[in-house]
Amino acid sequence: MRVGVADTTFSRVNMGAIAIDELKKHASVAIERVTVPGIKDLPVACKKLIEERRCDIVMALGMPGGQEKDRLCAHEASQGLIMCQLMTNTHIIEVFVHEDEAKDGRELAWLAEQRTVLHPRDLEREAGTGQRQGFADAGPARR
Repeated sequence: MRVGVADTTFSRVNMGAIAIDELKKHASVAIERVTVPGIKDLPVACKKLIEERRCDIVMALGMPGGQEKDRLCAHEASQGLIMCQLMTNTHIIEVFVHEDEAKDGRELAWLAEQRTVLHPRDLEREAGTGQRQGFADAGPARR
């Protein structure tokens, strides 16, 4: 299996390095990494990882700023990542951490690490339980 990691220079945390470190600890996979300036550059980076570097799955890592225009850019990037998934029939795990989700740099770095570290078996076990990556869980809805 070949895993693509696309990250940005705009991010205040090296999320690509965190992802690669975790992949190396827990999986025996080939890793392809590309770093682009910002989140709106991620869709084409992911598409190239899939089509040109033959990645089976890709992680798109980004850190939008805290302004309204940053939220709009994050939405546009998400739309591009969805289109890329549909065009390539390949999953892209979007890992965005918005700067305004944290009160300071230390919490921002902690949150970025929490979101970047994925454990597929944990995800399956926690399906439908209202998990929130990094902060208090919402809990499952009750019937």
